[in-house]
Amino acid sequence: MREYNFYVYILASNIGGTLYTGMTNDLARRVSQHRDKSVAAFTRRYNVSRLVWFEHHNDVRAAISREKQIKRWKRAWKIRLVEEVNPDWHDLFPGLV
Repeated sequence: MREYNFYVYILASNIGGTLYTGMTNDLARRVSQHRDKSVAAFTRRYNVSRLVWFEHHNDVRAAISREKQIKRWKRAWKIRLVEEVNPDWHDLFPGLV
């Protein structure tokens, strides 16, 4: 059985800054696009490029559902989600490449 990889992720402008939630099947490529400011006008406008949280899924429907769920959350809930695994808001991108 083939394994698929999908990721739900949160980017931040800085610690406690502007947040962006997304979903992709290639996390390193997608975050690179955000960092290069080649996609997503929102992340370009607000300089949102620090990968602070991500979650792996094998099923695209589960990943899409999780992304939509997190996007509906209050800001405080998203911050708590990030801080549970990344309390110092380190940029996780260097560990991907």
